[in-house]
Amino acid sequence: MKSKIHDSSFCEQAEQFQKRNINNMSKKLAIIALAILSFSCKKESQESFGNETPAVTEEKELTPEELGKVIFEGKGNCISCHQIESKTIGPSTQEIAKIYKEKGANMVTFLKGESEAIVDPSQFAVMQANLALTKTFTDKELQSLEAYINSSLKQ
Repeated sequence: MKSKIHDSSFCEQAEQFQKRNINNMSKKLAIIALAILSFSCKKESQESFGNETPAVTEEKELTPEELGKVIFEGKGNCISCHQIESKTIGPSTQEIAKIYKEKGANMVTFLKGESEAIVDPSQFAVMQANLALTKTFTDKELQSLEAYINSSLKQ
């Protein structure tokens, strides 16, 4: 009978030992998981090692003229037909700005496709493909494009 008591006592001790080990192991795994998470997550303001460009924390708001230039040279692809001082496929931006100013016309309305061509009506057919693009622009983008074109008079 001693051996049965001894065996059951041994089994209880072994069971308690396993529970403590599992409990300790769970705690260790939790600590390791937290450590990994804390080191793998970094703040937005931190740069990664070897990063060539610094992290931008605040974007600079562009002036209407600056945004207009970005659109003129990029998204709008206006630069492919219009230059500042000289006529290429289309009139120069200086000529466009001068005529719109003299006639008190609204360039944004034209770029929306809501008014007639006043600068060089003979080239309107060429411009129509681009009007399909400018009609998709926001009012802010169109006003910025107008501001950039009008700024060419200052040069």
